[in-house]
Amino acid sequence: MYHYKFVKIELGGFWISTKKPKGDYHQLIEEHAREGWRLVQIFAPSVSVMGGGIPEYFELIFEREMDSSW
Repeated sequence: MYHYKFVKIELGGFWISTKKPKGDYHQLIEEHAREGWRLVQIFAPSVSVMGGGIPEYFELIFEREMDSSW
């Protein structure tokens, strides 16, 4: 069995050329890896129609095995 963790990363900026993550996702991935989490997927679930189909945020999806005591 696995635990899953979802971390939302907001994208700032209005135009496609200015859409940038508001946080340092590289550092976030490295921190989670040190804690035993494995990056499974980066997912952009929210797409703004008014923004030309550009995501408003993305989610980092991590997993790690549950303790055998569960």
